[in-house]
Amino acid sequence: MRLLLIEDDPMIGRAARQGLGDAGFAVDWVMDGNAAERALANDVYDLAILDLGLPGQDGMTVLKGLRRSGNAVPVLIATARDAVSDRIAGLNAGADDYVLKPFDLDELIARVRALLRRHAGGASPLLECGGLVLDPVRKEVQLKGEPVSLSAREFALLEVLLRRPGAVLSREQLEDSVYGWTEEIGSNAIEVHLHNLRRKLGTQTIRNVRGVGYKVVAP
Repeated sequence: MRLLLIEDDPMIGRAARQGLGDAGFAVDWVMDGNAAERALANDVYDLAILDLGLPGQDGMTVLKGLRRSGNAVPVLIATARDAVSDRIAGLNAGADDYVLKPFDLDELIARVRALLRRHAGGASPLLECGGLVLDPVRKEVQLKGEPVSLSAREFALLEVLLRRPGAVLSREQLEDSVYGWTEEIGSNAIEVHLHNLRRKLGTQTIRNVRGVGYKVVAP
């Protein structure tokens, strides 16, 4: 899952990007409101973490512009503004949740996961399709009750597919979901990881829709 971190404090930004990356997310980081607006226009993010006190244009302006454009990406506001009126204003402007600085990284990650579940229409933290079960928190996968060992990239790809079971996702969509700006992508990297997943999970679990993309179905 790919996140956009919008934070102008270098120390907080580095810590949040590292923590979210360690939790399995691909994270792009921008430090001002204008850069955030340009990045969000690409429509490749599963969630944005937004500071309000930004240079260029403030976070509230970015949020209002995002919602006016019809972009429904979940937004988690992370700010030191602790007044109730600020929180109400942010939520009324279209934010989905609010966390106050200084925040605990584990709480931030938990709120991100909860927002992703809510946006996908699911309450359970587990992602399931037939006998295939993925636990995003514990980083565990089971197939018919048996554990399956996956690399970090294989896990990330499977999570993206399981969040939209039955939907066909193109190679470009998968790349956008699991790779950040600074990561180099081999020309056939996605295909290699998917080949390994199909070998471990069975060839009928992840299907190639020729010329279109890939989808996960009940094994």
